[in-house]
Amino acid sequence: MNTDLNPEAEHAAPGVAAQAGDNGDELFPVVDASGRVIGSARRRECHGGSMLLHPVVHLHLFDADGRLYLQKRPAWKDIQPGRWDTAVGGHVAYGETIDEALRREAREELGLESFEAEFVRSYVFRSEREQELVYVHRCRYDGEVRPSRELDGGRFWSLDELRAAMGRGILTPNFESEVPLLLPCLAQR
Repeated sequence: MNTDLNPEAEHAAPGVAAQAGDNGDELFPVVDASGRVIGSARRRECHGGSMLLHPVVHLHLFDADGRLYLQKRPAWKDIQPGRWDTAVGGHVAYGETIDEALRREAREELGLESFEAEFVRSYVFRSEREQELVYVHRCRYDGEVRPSRELDGGRFWSLDELRAAMGRGILTPNFESEVPLLLPCLAQR
């Protein structure tokens, strides 16, 4: 882990993902449990079992009918390939704010330019490979959704469809852990 807090370090070009996989040299902030930046590390180090806590943003997108949009992760991703996941999810780049990362990821992944996101909460997600500080947001969006070529598509899911998919290896564990936070939004529609 690098503790030099110089944001001038090399970054992957925004919106560019190699078909062979993510850029292992992409620089992420390393944070404490409160979200304070305490250093930096490359993607490959953060995803390689180091358990360095790094921030990510999630945006849950609801339509007027209360359905929830999910993206399908491409097979080449290093984490959870081929599974359905949060509409927008991505890492915060070193030197970037949470809001900047959320808006960049929404633009890159789904072509969203204008939306009003509501912060839901943050939590720490741990897997056998990594540890993330997840900043969860939600919004209602009735505009056009244009999934990028970086994804294997996406669609809106009803509450019944989500319940049927839970625990069957169809959805990412990260997404499944957030479903209880979303149930009030899904149920009130």
